[in-house]
Amino acid sequence: MVNQHNLSLNSAKENSFSPAFFSLLLGIFISSFAAIFTRIIENELGPAATIFNRYYIATIVLFLWDGIRQDKIDNLSQQPEVINLKDWAVFLLSSVLGTTNFFLWALSLTQTSVANSNLFHNLTPIFATLGGWLFFHQRFDYKFLLGLVLAIIGSATIAFGDSLETVNSLIGDALALLSAVFYALNYLIREQLRSKFSATTILLWSGLFCGCFTFVLALTTERQLFPTAWQTWLAVICLAVLCHVIAQGLLIHNLKQFSSGFITLLTLLEPLLTALFASVIFAEKLTVLNGVAFFLVLTGIYLAKLSKGSQKLAGEEETSAEVA
Repeated sequence: MVNQHNLSLNSAKENSFSPAFFSLLLGIFISSFAAIFTRIIENELGPAATIFNRYYIATIVLFLWDGIRQDKIDNLSQQPEVINLKDWAVFLLSSVLGTTNFFLWALSLTQTSVANSNLFHNLTPIFATLGGWLFFHQRFDYKFLLGLVLAIIGSATIAFGDSLETVNSLIGDALALLSAVFYALNYLIREQLRSKFSATTILLWSGLFCGCFTFVLALTTERQLFPTAWQTWLAVICLAVLCHVIAQGLLIHNLKQFSSGFITLLTLLEPLLTALFASVIFAEKLTVLNGVAFFLVLTGIYLAKLSKGSQKLAGEEETSAEVA
């Protein structure tokens, strides 16, 4: 038992910088462009229409890719994925959680400052970690928890500096915090779906349902559904293909190896990378707080990556061995 425990720990250390981890970082890197593309799109479209265009274009691409993938499965005589009634309900639940998360976050921006909204929304890893521990018996050691705290502090550093000159609203802050809860729940649901389905299948069906919800929302709240300028079309396509299909696909694909708590922790890099890209594209200034935040988040992620809480399968195999 001791030897098996040591082997699992050594395996976790060897995989600290595995190809899977680098694919996660690639997904975060690509996803950080989402705010840039969204800002360009919202020069012409409203937020609901922006999200709707993201989902329907991504769904078309995923349908085409899924058809190619199914042909390969048939040629290799592999077992196709079977979606039963319970699975459809879970896909629908994931879509409701995802759409609600977007809606609450967008609503919070009308009630409080952008800084405070981002601050409370970035508490998602706390709820994902707590949910994984409560509902799925995932284990998180002191390294993971320390890394989580450091990353949260780093993410909060920017929001704290930006919020010094803004007026806060308790209702808006509460909405942003609630959006973090729904975001965490959605990742926990996706983690369970990933144990049975591919990332393509999860993105395809949850995205299709989300597209239907946001279509109704955009139809009732906005006058224009589709862009007219070619620059906006290009930004919409990049948002859908790069940030949704590729970036989200990489994150969901790795839910089979990494815990949802660790992956949501990695997403704290997104606003920092976005700030870096915005400084180049929109000539926005970077501050000393940006540097401090980046250092704290990276340190937190490094500590969390060295812990047992990041490698989900290693922890599950260890638990199974103890039971046996």
